[in-house]
Amino acid sequence: MQVVLLAFDWFFLIEKLVLIIGIISVSLVIAMYETYAERKVAAVMQDRRGPNRAGPFGILQPLADGLKLFMKEEIIPNTSNRMLFVLGPCLAMLTAMMTSAVIPWGGNIEVFGRQVSLQITDINIGILYVFGVVSMGVYGIMIGGWASNNKFSLLAALRGASQVISYELPMGLSLIALLMLTGSLKMSVIVGQQMDGWYNVLYQPLGFLIFLICAFAECNRTPFDLPEAENELNFGYHQEYSSMKLGFYLFAEYINMFISSVIMATLFWGGYDIPFVNDAALMERIGQNWMALLQGLCLFAKTAIFIFLFMWVRWTIPRFRYDQLMNLCWKRLIPLALFNMILTAAVVLWLKK
Repeated sequence: MQVVLLAFDWFFLIEKLVLIIGIISVSLVIAMYETYAERKVAAVMQDRRGPNRAGPFGILQPLADGLKLFMKEEIIPNTSNRMLFVLGPCLAMLTAMMTSAVIPWGGNIEVFGRQVSLQITDINIGILYVFGVVSMGVYGIMIGGWASNNKFSLLAALRGASQVISYELPMGLSLIALLMLTGSLKMSVIVGQQMDGWYNVLYQPLGFLIFLICAFAECNRTPFDLPEAENELNFGYHQEYSSMKLGFYLFAEYINMFISSVIMATLFWGGYDIPFVNDAALMERIGQNWMALLQGLCLFAKTAIFIFLFMWVRWTIPRFRYDQLMNLCWKRLIPLALFNMILTAAVVLWLKK
């Protein structure tokens, strides 16, 4: 027993725990300030001020909103399924956080003479893991809507589940074409292949566009926020929720938006690769740890561009009708994704001859 304990790499365990806590903390803080950024973007587009009372420039507004959610009365309807009512928002939050486990956030850093990877786990089916976890998020929506024992919530949950399941098909098909080019499901390999140029978005512009549209639908963002269509379904699938249970659903949406942006930046836009820079030469000048920090900041800058795009579209394009939403998926995006996949396969086979 003592030999087993001595052989166990405790530093590796501590390293992964610190990385997990750090990524979860950063994701929560970013989700908080995404709400602030969205309200500021909306204010600029609508020619008004936005939040400006809590702290300088309203920068403490997310903290005030979080405190408000913690302090609000927690209400659980008498006719609801209490266990599932609590499980729904927890599952939505859990699946939103789990997708960050396979994302490479930067290069290696050196800690006490050891090389530490800024990636929780580098499994060889990283993209399949992301899709598997994202598909589990449907259960958080369905369980919350059904357990509330509210017909409007149930209808909204059915809408949300149908939307997410439908748009997973063109999203997956768009990535099959990308995988034909990369030849690997590992996220680190896909990033490494783009170090000499962001060829994925150049070779797969249609695939990227399809993936981007599907990301809007997967995150329930305007113009695809049909599960929360207040003019038809009141507040949506989380209508009966209050306090931090409601906060979990709202936070899960913003974390999903953040993670979707990171995944798009990783798969199509070079990940943490710094553009127009010789990484090896820069690493010799500033050191490995500072280089990893710059790479992480570069990934966050790319992510911020996509987050701004999510917000820009929300305050620009009106909401679709539900029949338009499904027609776009089944009659437009899926045929386009199939065409892109077949065309990519033909080009790859022709180049191998």
